[in-house]
Amino acid sequence: MAEKKIYFASDFHLGVPDHKSSLVREKRIVKWLDNIKQDASELYLVGDVFDFWFEYKSTVPKGFVRLLGKLGELNDAGIKIHFFTGNHDMWAFTYLTEEIGVKMYREPIELELSGKKFMIGHGDGLGPADHGYKFIKKVFANKLCQWLFARLHPNLAFGLAHYFSRKSRIATGKSDEKFLGEENEWLVVYCKEIIANRHIDYFVFGHRHLPLEIDLKNNSRYINLGEWINYNTYGVFDGQQMELKKFESSL
Repeated sequence: MAEKKIYFASDFHLGVPDHKSSLVREKRIVKWLDNIKQDASELYLVGDVFDFWFEYKSTVPKGFVRLLGKLGELNDAGIKIHFFTGNHDMWAFTYLTEEIGVKMYREPIELELSGKKFMIGHGDGLGPADHGYKFIKKVFANKLCQWLFARLHPNLAFGLAHYFSRKSRIATGKSDEKFLGEENEWLVVYCKEIIANRHIDYFVFGHRHLPLEIDLKNNSRYINLGEWINYNTYGVFDGQQMELKKFESSL
């Protein structure tokens, strides 16, 4: 029997730039999940799975049925699914936990897997600078703000959210993100600050959208998982080492 592996992916951004393109991407993601089902023990979805998600008590965004059904199937097969909220889907509350059985996280976590120390998180709001976003994140996480938004009719609320989502860089298809160098990559700076005080073998983040693997001091490594509009990249840990891979598929 093949050794079980742990898989990581982030930034599917399902819902943009339009329904047709998102559906093609969703089918590709489901095909990837079918492929890993044979040897996966755990799956970490590291934020921005949906480009927008908000839960009313009895209403969630329509669509994504193929992905949600496949995640339910994986969970029923005994594969543990971990879901990190990102800056686009931070308004996920109890639906995914109750309906699919995922374990939800809102902040980065540290844990040990097969003797290796991991830090896993979406990556938004970490590191220096970006003070404007950090303020906005606090507003969006505020219970009163969430309650007020929930007072809007879903047609209006989702319409507003999708309007602003279409303005985002990922939605408009701009893939001009460039590697800024270690000294300017704020997640790399954040990781270096962490390992100055304690050892982490693997930092696994999303949010940045670029697939990146950077060796830090003392055998520590920073991995950014990339996104699925341009790259289709994911991480896999086989119990000994973590690798960044690309899913090649034709639909």
